Amino acid sequence: MDKPMSSFHFKIMSFMYKFRDFFLPPRNILKEAEIKPGFHVLDYGCGPGSYSIVAAELVGTTGKVYALDINPLAVQQVKNIASEKRLTNIEIIRSDCATGLENNSVDIVLLYDTFHMLREPNGVLEELQRVLKPNGILSFSDNHMKENEIISKITNRRLFRLLRKGKRTYSFLKEK
Repeated sequence: MDKPMSSFHFKIMSFMYKFRDFFLPPRNILKEAEIKPGFHVLDYGCGPGSYSIVAAELVGTTGKVYALDINPLAVQQVKNIASEKRLTNIEIIRSDCATGLENNSVDIVLLYDTFHMLREPNGVLEELQRVLKPNGILSFSDNHMKENEIISKITNRRLFRLLRKGKRTYSFLKEK
């Protein structure tokens, strides 16, 4: 992402996401990602944390969620919600690309409605492929892109291959 969106735009986006989450609950979307207890999940471009919070509940106390965003308001909001809900399995990462995570340490990456904003999408895909475990899944959704564009941009460097298309997300398997 080039730079964090303004505070004003972030607040508007957060407000709009409340409506989205009412009609399309994050828990329903995350069913397609098949998150299991004990998983380590990276929510890349977590925004106000709709998916991070639900993912933290799904992975349970033996799992971990890394909520990453470039916007300081986003990571603070996730931190606040996690604290209110007493979720101790969420780690906040403020970054525009590098995660700081170890190689092969994440079971699933959530990349939802972020890809179209990335300044260096190939660098981000390389980072996500690096942190995913062998057979790790990139769960992808971006309402600003068409299906053929999504598939070609995610698979063209052979870092990932399409595993399945769900109702709302695409699951890509990490290539070895």
